[in-house]
Amino acid sequence: STNIVTEQLTRAGQSIERDSFAIVDCEAGAHDYSDAQWQVVRRMIHATADFEFNGLTRFHPDAIAAGINAIQRGAPLVADVEMILAGLSQPRLAHFGIRTYQYIADADVIETAKIENTTRAVQAMRKAHALGVLQGAIVAVGNAPTALLEVVRLIEEEELRPALIVGMPVGFVSAAESKE
Repeated sequence: STNIVTEQLTRAGQSIERDSFAIVDCEAGAHDYSDAQWQVVRRMIHATADFEFNGLTRFHPDAIAAGINAIQRGAPLVADVEMILAGLSQPRLAHFGIRTYQYIADADVIETAKIENTTRAVQAMRKAHALGVLQGAIVAVGNAPTALLEVVRLIEEEELRPALIVGMPVGFVSAAESKE
């Protein structure tokens, strides 16, 4: 039987997905990931057609278990930008009771960033923290290195404890440092 939460809904879709993952597994070659980690990396490759994720992706030893636990308990998901949220399956999120948040375009975030001469991403993460949605959350950063750096600062200085951080910011300024 098909699990409507995590699988394609039609036989044609299931066949295409199965064949796509078979191609990824064949073309990706050898890897040093655990079975659980490979399930994540192969989906990253499948979504982007970028085989360099095999080898470039790093996991904290507890990341997979922390992510599964967070999803199962319906932890909030806080993203740095709306585009991440647009790419998520609403039925899957609803199945697990996960609410999503992002604040980068909020007027107060923009105004505070201007006043404090910081980025909107920094202020968005500060707002999420002030509202209490970052604690125990899944944090997804796919655009702004400064958002990821701010989450790290909040962890180090303000005792923030998110459940999981997925950090894949883009760009050339501070991106490498934030991923490190």
